[in-house]
Amino acid sequence: MIPRGGGLRTGRGVRRMTGTRARRYAIPRARRGPGAAAAAPDVWSRDFALFFVSRAVARLGDTMAPVALAAGLLQHGYGAGAVGLAMAAKAGAFAGLVVFGGVVADRFGTRRLMIGADLVRLVTQALVAVLFFTGRVDLGQVCVLGVVSGAAAAVFQPGVASTVPRLARDVQGANGAVRIAESAAQLVGPAVAGLLVAFASPGSVLAVDAATYAVSAVCLLLLRLPPLPGAAARAAGPGVRAFRSDLVEGWREFRARNWLWGVIAIWCVYMIAVWGPTVPLVATEVVRHHGPRAYGLVNSALGAGTVVGGLLALRLRPRRMLRAGAIALFTFFCFPGAVGAGLGVPAMAAGAAVAGAGLSFWGVMWATSVQTQVPADVLNRIHAYDVAGSLAMMPVGQALAGPAAGVLGAGHVLLASAVTSVVVAAALLAIPAVRALVRTDAPSAEVV
Repeated sequence: MIPRGGGLRTGRGVRRMTGTRARRYAIPRARRGPGAAAAAPDVWSRDFALFFVSRAVARLGDTMAPVALAAGLLQHGYGAGAVGLAMAAKAGAFAGLVVFGGVVADRFGTRRLMIGADLVRLVTQALVAVLFFTGRVDLGQVCVLGVVSGAAAAVFQPGVASTVPRLARDVQGANGAVRIAESAAQLVGPAVAGLLVAFASPGSVLAVDAATYAVSAVCLLLLRLPPLPGAAARAAGPGVRAFRSDLVEGWREFRARNWLWGVIAIWCVYMIAVWGPTVPLVATEVVRHHGPRAYGLVNSALGAGTVVGGLLALRLRPRRMLRAGAIALFTFFCFPGAVGAGLGVPAMAAGAAVAGAGLSFWGVMWATSVQTQVPADVLNRIHAYDVAGSLAMMPVGQALAGPAAGVLGAGHVLLASAVTSVVVAAALLAIPAVRALVRTDAPSAEVV
């Protein structure tokens, strides 16, 4: 369906717009003229540096919190089921509310909502830390605070998509830089959390996590974010009916792009059959046969690979980004495949590194495509549908992993996940709208 009053890029071509309608749907591009570089930096500027620090520090806290939560609950007599419930409370609230968060972000502006969300999470994580410091740990209270934190994350996350193209002319380069920072945090965070738990306490880790949200909020407060086109018009229509209308409009814009919903539909299969089973079963198999140190090494190799993928995304500028990303995604089979085949630790670590690089490169290509192809005034809602669709099936895959491993064996399930990952990458390339989508920004060098 062609969106009302707008142009739509599909695999068949582009409908062009002129005048005020074109300006309404335009995402800020490179300015021409002598002052272009100063007015619109490619990537690095004061404001992008603040956003970069905000994302890196907050991500570091996000990777530390699960370690502290699990260790703290186990120390206070709770079992693995309680740990899973506490984590699911936050994840469930996020997945269930992120679509509504996209509508709120498009209607009221992203910066204020992101700061507010950080402050809410500062309070929730601080309260959880207090529970562990005082020794009065109640699972129900932890779960309630997790729900509130997840709801705040659902309000925060949609704004990330529209912030990047407003701060940097080189959207792909900016996404690559953010991906590297987040990957480095993923690599370092769990190790730092483990040391703090061992030498201090789980409460101290959760206090550090709360502090990361304070740093993020300050960075966003100092940020000068250009306004989105049409922001005043959207804010002028409050009410339940207007909110519902915004939600429907976002869904129509989502459905109108074959490449967009096609990728999300395939990604649901990926989450159920590949990523969902891979995470718990790799941990189980590696720890069972090689010990926790080996699992730490494999996990670190995966993180190092994602950093490499981000660096590659800074260098390579394919004309058809989704096609290049799908090709890179073929490498993911190395991770579950190496573990499922029972290879040695060096081979599993190498497979994890290669898989991480391919997955990270795909992630940058996907994020950049969404941010540059989607109209600016619906980008937050589209990103919310993207996140919801991508994450909705992951718990299903994780839940099915155990029973499937009990029937077939964990190794065979991982091998099946490896084969499915190849099928998923091939399916992405089989969709004309995906493989033929041409980038709308101006790459410095075309390689694909």
